[in-house]
Amino acid sequence: MEKQPLVYFLCTGNSCRSQMAEGFLKALGGDRYEARSAGLEAHGLNPRAVRVMKEAGVDISSHTSDVIDPDILNRADYVITLCGHADEHCPVIANPNVMKWHWGFDDPAKATGTEEEIMESFRRVRDAIQVRIQTFLAEGK
Repeated sequence: MEKQPLVYFLCTGNSCRSQMAEGFLKALGGDRYEARSAGLEAHGLNPRAVRVMKEAGVDISSHTSDVIDPDILNRADYVITLCGHADEHCPVIANPNVMKWHWGFDDPAKATGTEEEIMESFRRVRDAIQVRIQTFLAEGK
């Protein structure tokens, strides 16, 4: 079997956005890509992210919050940062063949207000990530 291209999604804490992106790529393009995610730090899997992904039919409850692994970083085909902090502080990628992109999304974990307003923020970010993953898949990259 041919090796699937590896997409490594990076965020600050690997708790929300990168987890959602990994979940959507596995669900929508897992037959074409290997998806992983990590953070500059490991903040744990955000329960609201798990909840909104479940609403979208994607179960990320078994995901783990991981710190960036230099070996995975340098063997990835695509490294995609999902927040400005991760983009600015991403470790140096030694492999010149790695495609590095930045897809910026607001951090739903910083949302304030009622529980429903916070959940709405998570849903907005989830839906934006889903659209971006669908575009990535449609473009074949």
